[in-house]
Amino acid sequence: MDKAPWWRAAAIYQVYPRSFADSDGNGMGDLAGIRGRLPYLRDLGVDAMWLSPFFRSPMIDGGYDVADYCDVDPMFGTLADFDALVHDAHAHGLRVIIDIVPNHTSREHPWFAEALGAPPGSAARDRYVFRPGRDGGPPNDWGSVFGGPAWTQVHDGQWYLHLFDPSQPDLNWESFQVQAEFVRILRFWLDRGVDGFRIDVAHGLVKAPGLPDLLRHRTGLLDTAATPYFDQDGVHEIYREWRKVLDSYPGDRMAVAEAWVDTPERTARYVREDELHQAFNFEYLTAPLDATALRHVIDGSLGAVSAVGASATWVLGNHDTTRPVTRLGGLGRARAAALLMLALPGSAYLYQGEELGLPEVTDLPEEALQDPVWERSGHTFRGRDGCRVPLPWDGDPPSYGFSPPGAAPSWLPQPAGWGGYAVSVQTGDPQSTAELYRAALRIRRERLLDAPFRWLASPADDVLIFARDPGFVCTVNLSSEPIALTGYGDLICASGPVAGSVLPAGAAAWWSSCRSRRGVAGGLSGRRHWPVGRRSGPIRPGPPRRSAQRVRGRARPAR
Repeated sequence: MDKAPWWRAAAIYQVYPRSFADSDGNGMGDLAGIRGRLPYLRDLGVDAMWLSPFFRSPMIDGGYDVADYCDVDPMFGTLADFDALVHDAHAHGLRVIIDIVPNHTSREHPWFAEALGAPPGSAARDRYVFRPGRDGGPPNDWGSVFGGPAWTQVHDGQWYLHLFDPSQPDLNWESFQVQAEFVRILRFWLDRGVDGFRIDVAHGLVKAPGLPDLLRHRTGLLDTAATPYFDQDGVHEIYREWRKVLDSYPGDRMAVAEAWVDTPERTARYVREDELHQAFNFEYLTAPLDATALRHVIDGSLGAVSAVGASATWVLGNHDTTRPVTRLGGLGRARAAALLMLALPGSAYLYQGEELGLPEVTDLPEEALQDPVWERSGHTFRGRDGCRVPLPWDGDPPSYGFSPPGAAPSWLPQPAGWGGYAVSVQTGDPQSTAELYRAALRIRRERLLDAPFRWLASPADDVLIFARDPGFVCTVNLSSEPIALTGYGDLICASGPVAGSVLPAGAAAWWSSCRSRRGVAGGLSGRRHWPVGRRSGPIRPGPPRRSAQRVRGRARPAR
């Protein structure tokens, strides 16, 4: 039997370069800083890292406004720094995925400067979406995802489309020059050794013919309802061509789509056999931590990807969303959500700092906010800076190890007490979130990569129980009371303290019926676990109900 491609069950760690590690003391993270922290990622137990954009950019939208797709912005280093990072990552057993931003360029891209200097109808204008106005205003009623109108008028009266900030003009993917340029860009980075791409706004490249009015108000970045400018069928022809490029390189190169669409079936269209390899599961990310809702999303996701022969992809957060600790109602619930996600079949994406239990920073000073959403919303929405605050590596201010001693202040201010979440503080503490993640990722790698999934009967509507055969069970208590669970074997990992067989409210636990016991992980009696061979198999219905009972009283919360 052929070995499954690495990405089908990988744990992939998102690095936001500006906020990961600063090597030169200017207050900005950089490629050399990432390179120096590769042992941390290796020891955490992830398989790959995804780098958010590091290309040349005016940084209006955190690097997602690209001025040169084939060079490194001096803020982050040089192409030589990137090559050294890829070399060292591979030496540490880590794959490298980079962001690609094909929906729009920066306003400072040479193509856009050429378009502004060219007449309407020219080849230079045709690379972007320029249109004449309507009734003295913009061509249609589309609004920017970041707030305000999606059109800006230029000197000769035409308007250009920008679904995001005015500094990010949308490309016209009907242009053969655009199509050919991105094939060149993909090959440029594949030739430098990257293992894959995360495709920004993968659902947005093709707009409906005639650019019809939307006729409604879009609620923002995470709105998945159908529109004339997102999830048009024509995007799939683009990705069929990209798949041919990826398949022409050795080593299971891959691509994952950022596609905010309205159903699992629409998401699955991006991962058909001749298209992309993965698509982020945003329905799972936005689901409430509720047993009924989660089971519905899990079943729908697994069914949709299974129908096209793809693997599932799970995610709890990223650089655009509120951190799970804040969004889900506290550290204990976020730890339980992490164990649930890491036990599911398929790949898992982790956003930097999730493994430290970082909360959203909700009180950044207004003068520090840099997300364009803040300005575009008329200062009514603070934007995404709260999940982008630089990481704490040690407990000492002022930078908590993010920058070397004597450095400039970090580009976003770190809160007082940020050092309590630091890597150095949590490492070796069996109660810490960092050690919970390390333990869970080790167990996942040794036991769950190819293990078949099946639901088990649950004693209550607000408790999830499933098996990954052979001999592994995940239980998640999303009720408001502790619950006693018996018959699942030995406890090997838990998001919080478990007394005997009693699982606290808002907690998750992993159990094993395998007998070669080596220890227990996740805030219990140690961090080791016991290995087991890998198997594959279908999703099957669960067996009859196991015994369980409610336990009255209060459970001690997870630390």
